[in-house]
Amino acid sequence: MLIGFGLPVSGAWAGPDNVTRFATEAERLGYHSLWTFQRLLVDADLRADPVYHDVLDPLLSLAFAAAHTSRIRLGVSIVNFPFVSPAYLAKQAATLDVLSAGRLDLGLGAGWSPLEFAASDATTPRRGARMKEYLQVLHTLWSDEVSRYDGEFYTVPASRMSPKPVQRPGPPVLLGGAAPVALRRAGRLGSGWVSRSAQDLSRIGEDIAVVRDAAERAGRDPAAVRIVCRGALRLADRPVDTDRRWLTGSRDQVAEDLARIDEQGVTELFFDLNWDPLVGSPNADPAAGAARAEEILHAMAPTAA
Repeated sequence: MLIGFGLPVSGAWAGPDNVTRFATEAERLGYHSLWTFQRLLVDADLRADPVYHDVLDPLLSLAFAAAHTSRIRLGVSIVNFPFVSPAYLAKQAATLDVLSAGRLDLGLGAGWSPLEFAASDATTPRRGARMKEYLQVLHTLWSDEVSRYDGEFYTVPASRMSPKPVQRPGPPVLLGGAAPVALRRAGRLGSGWVSRSAQDLSRIGEDIAVVRDAAERAGRDPAAVRIVCRGALRLADRPVDTDRRWLTGSRDQVAEDLARIDEQGVTELFFDLNWDPLVGSPNADPAAGAARAEEILHAMAPTAA
């Protein structure tokens, strides 16, 4: 199981200095990848989880990290496709892939926030059918010399998009979602599936089985489908014994959890400290949060393991 790290994109530790600092140090320590996530808006009363209150744009943050690194992969988990046209995202993703020398992993989701749908003039019905066409548009723009698409939801007149991505036929597209229909879609159409922050990691194997079964039914190699897991890590100085969520507790407890997650078929897990209130909360002490994050970055590094 490959190990990645969530970039500082939320709350008190999110800023240019820390994006540079953690991106370069994660690459030096042997982490496989860096990850971001998207949140456009929260309600005016800030009733949303604190991790969503103050969030940098995911693709711009990855581009900034790309400029300071050379090997580590760059992933977004996830961009909600209803909020941006496929042609626009195809251009953004191709550009980021070129500027990073072919290091982008593009995660796509269907969205859930009514605020964001309203502000983006997007609609919720038939998102599954829309996503299928969306993927087809991305791939024709990335792959075909002359692209043309005439679908139910999207139209691309005969045209050319250049430059093409470095990765061919394009950056891997990982699909998010937790409902069985979304899991099956990831298995049929995506390069893989990326789990959400609220995933019950003790039962992730059940969802992985749905993804891989769908891949096999679609005539794909289920073993080739990537399974990427966000690890909302809460590292503690001592063991946690009561109502313990996986990846919460001492280093020994977390190490046991990682072994069990690996056994369930996860191919890549990234530690995301944006979900740690001592690091990613808007009210966290910036210096103390960054110091805690750096200590964890070193303690959980693949080279340390």
